[in-house]
Amino acid sequence: MPEPQPLSKSTPAVAAMFNGIAPRYDALNHLLSLGIDRIWRWRLVRRLAAFSPSRVLDVATGTADLAIALARRVPSVSVEGIDIASAMLQIGEQKVQHAGLEQRVVLNQASALSIPFADNQFDAAMVAFGVRNFEDLERGLAEMVRTVRPGGHVMVLEFSMPRRWPIRPLYRFYFKHILPVVGGWVSGSRAAYDYLPNSVSQFPQDEEFIGVMERVGLTQCAYTSLSLGVATLYQAQKA
Repeated sequence: MPEPQPLSKSTPAVAAMFNGIAPRYDALNHLLSLGIDRIWRWRLVRRLAAFSPSRVLDVATGTADLAIALARRVPSVSVEGIDIASAMLQIGEQKVQHAGLEQRVVLNQASALSIPFADNQFDAAMVAFGVRNFEDLERGLAEMVRTVRPGGHVMVLEFSMPRRWPIRPLYRFYFKHILPVVGGWVSGSRAAYDYLPNSVSQFPQDEEFIGVMERVGLTQCAYTSLSLGVATLYQAQKA
């Protein structure tokens, strides 16, 4: 089988793609994951809440699901969310207002490659299903680390490819042949849902991603496979 061609992850192209699918993004996430995406976010939130953070950065916040979930779980936390896609942020703002969290969840348009906050500002930084879209993975992670105080935490939730048989071939078939068709039909963008499985298959996972985290200055790096390896939760600490 030929090697997959490298994906184009230019920041403007990724922003345009997510702006195009923003109106149906949430509904499709829940549909295509059978609602399990909510459980994955809850796992991240529960683990981060154990550290009682006061100020958290949510990178690639999208429509703010993770930021809202953390703010609900930790009543004293404030969350700054950033994303490159303005249409996603508009929906996120509506959800924040509906949840009555305007005072504790603030969203801004910004790139993970140039985070508009000073060094050592946050107790933690988190990202859910966005790190694989960074145009420069190490630079984006390094920016997250830069903004976290020493001793603070970095949490990454990302899709992954199951490794065990028979889950791997079954999931691969779903991911490659069913998800793009359904996602493209509902969202109107087949390209976006072709991009999804390709970006996951080319993303470094497990120990390989731990190596990236260590290269940008993180310690105590660990990962937990979720739902038979369909997603992975990474956790690390800034030295």
